[in-house]
Amino acid sequence: MTDADFMRQAIEVSRRGMASGAGGPFGAVVVMEGRVVAEGWNQVTSTNDPTAHAEVVAIRRACAALGRFDLRGATVYTSCEPCPMCLAALYWARVDAVAYANDRFQAAAIGFDDELLYTELPKPIEARSLPMRRLLAAEALEVFEAWANKPDKVAY
Repeated sequence: MTDADFMRQAIEVSRRGMASGAGGPFGAVVVMEGRVVAEGWNQVTSTNDPTAHAEVVAIRRACAALGRFDLRGATVYTSCEPCPMCLAALYWARVDAVAYANDRFQAAAIGFDDELLYTELPKPIEARSLPMRRLLAAEALEVFEAWANKPDKVAY
């Protein structure tokens, strides 16, 4: 299969998910060694899970299918440019590459606008619109120190 074939599959997954009422018009496929190992489609409204974006669902399914928590060697084909959450998940999953069809401006034009996140993230914590405050840092640091010294930890 070609890049175009994989992208067409992601687009079709987006269409099926949308038509079934699962959520918005977004789909993704995870490809390794020339084969699709997982598909994902937006399921935010059908699962009441704001993190159930197509890319996140596809990453979760691919990791479960492969029995590992990273996707090194994978390319993710997604019907739309990943939002900041999905982009972060793709980095955390250690995928090799991402290909997308629609861009974030096209998504915004149909009601999926992530501009707030793009403008908020670079701001200092105290300047963000979501109030945040730090509590019990010393107590929490004890757990981090225990992790740093844990001989049987699995690094990721």
